[in-house]
Amino acid sequence: MNTKRVIFSMKNIRVIVAAAGAFGSLLLADPAFAQQAPVTVTLDQAIQMALQHNHTLQAARTTIQQNQAAEITANLRPNPTFFTDWEYLPLFTRAQGESVSDYLQSSTEGDMGLSYLIERGHQRARRLQAARDATAVTRSQVADNERGIAFQVGSLFINAQLAQSTLELARMDLKSFQETVGISEVQFKDGAMSENDYLKIKLQLLQFETDVQQALLNKAQALSDLRQQLGYESVPTTYDVAGEFEYRPLAVTLEELQAKALQNRPDLRAAVLGVTAANSQYALAKANGKQNPTISANYSHANGISGITWSFSIPLAIFDRNQGNIAQTRIAIRQAEEQQKGANGQVLTDVKDAYEGLQESGRIAQLLKSTYVDVAQRSRDISEYAYRRGALALLDFLDAERTYRATQLAYRQAVAAYLAAWEQVRQAVGTRDLP
Repeated sequence: MNTKRVIFSMKNIRVIVAAAGAFGSLLLADPAFAQQAPVTVTLDQAIQMALQHNHTLQAARTTIQQNQAAEITANLRPNPTFFTDWEYLPLFTRAQGESVSDYLQSSTEGDMGLSYLIERGHQRARRLQAARDATAVTRSQVADNERGIAFQVGSLFINAQLAQSTLELARMDLKSFQETVGISEVQFKDGAMSENDYLKIKLQLLQFETDVQQALLNKAQALSDLRQQLGYESVPTTYDVAGEFEYRPLAVTLEELQAKALQNRPDLRAAVLGVTAANSQYALAKANGKQNPTISANYSHANGISGITWSFSIPLAIFDRNQGNIAQTRIAIRQAEEQQKGANGQVLTDVKDAYEGLQESGRIAQLLKSTYVDVAQRSRDISEYAYRRGALALLDFLDAERTYRATQLAYRQAVAAYLAAWEQVRQAVGTRDLP
């Protein structure tokens, strides 16, 4: 009898567990519930969101589609021209005794025909090539916009991480100092501390509480700014960031970065393609200097006689041979070549500047991490231990506390500066595929 009860109870438990699992699955599948779940994004996820949803970038990408539409226009042939006329129709009078049909047959003239402009010098092919080269330049320019968006997202993401790390430090310091205030209150009630020292300790608590509130504000603003770059609708209001926020030593050389930048920078690629596009415009200008003939054929009926007329016309290239546009586009080639050389030098300069900034930020972060953070931590711990036991003056303890907070905050800011310098290097190189 007892065994049956146990079996029945186990069956009930299995049913309850299965029902609970099914109910949990339904809740997770419910969009309303899913929206309430906390959402955290990593740096890579944030950049992918921005590349997909950033409205400024989406607007820039439409320029590629606009250029592709211009390619369609450039590849169109001229339309043939249809013309017709009917001349000498009677306005008021006609010959006495002549019927209307006789008059129209014998005394009016009707014409109907077609004409077509023949393009010479491969003008249509030149137009199409020039339009395609312009599209290629635009693609590289949009890719450069993506590079800029990735850098902005990386910088804002690091700001959010710094705000989160600062908030954690502020909360930890507040909790620690609240314990100190509690101990000081006990000492004051036991007569081991003067009322003045206790009030000084209690007033100091305001600074810690203010630090927490300021850190909360900084984090909220950092997440808000980042959300705008991600695409405002792509993440919920309560989202958060997640990822490593720590110093890691440098692992690349300047020469490696510069070589990679010359291969990857989209603005340099746009400058190279700009030379190609300038040559295409020059070839098109020369093609447009060719004079295009027009041929036409028409049927005419005049004075009761039907006939066919064929004609050929072409402008005489005596004055206008498109000399101005040819000269202008030829000079534009030299301009594009100079811009390419300038872009090449700018790439190398950007990488060097970013690399030097990374090294400097790394030295500061390493110095703080290897020495001063631990020293400030030990000094604060020793001072707190001694103060709680009456072996250290209040002002000395407060000074050690301030030094610890300032050192911890300086280290976090140094880490943020180092990570931001890495983002600067990635932007200068034109790729995130770095160690």
